[in-house]
Amino acid sequence: MSNLVRFGVSLDKELLQKFDERIKQKKYTNRSEAIRDLIRDDLVKKEWQEGKEVTGSITLVYNHHKRELTNLLIDIQHDYHDTVLSTQHIHLDEDNCLEIVVVKGKPREIEALYGKLKSAKGVKHGGFSMTTTGTEII
Repeated sequence: MSNLVRFGVSLDKELLQKFDERIKQKKYTNRSEAIRDLIRDDLVKKEWQEGKEVTGSITLVYNHHKRELTNLLIDIQHDYHDTVLSTQHIHLDEDNCLEIVVVKGKPREIEALYGKLKSAKGVKHGGFSMTTTGTEII
């Protein structure tokens, strides 16, 4: 027998219409898949709030001509060697680079690393995507 459970949800008609428009824009095949993703997103946030082991990626855009910036970014990552899993460096053009840092660990450590990297003088933009290790999400 399947573990699939069906349940009903009561929503305001206009809210459901907006939801249906949104899931159509996002190319979901049905409401169930969209709702499953919303639930999983909330569970990932809960893992982060509870300080469980999580993963994510940090992205940085910077001018590689900025004196000593590349060395500083590497030094910061070495300070967090237990958290940094992988780094990918991409040359965007003659001046700008994109760096993607894949991380795994406790949220507090990852957030501290992200703060240090994005606030380094010469970093033009930093972004962060949090996700789960998958061990607690179905």
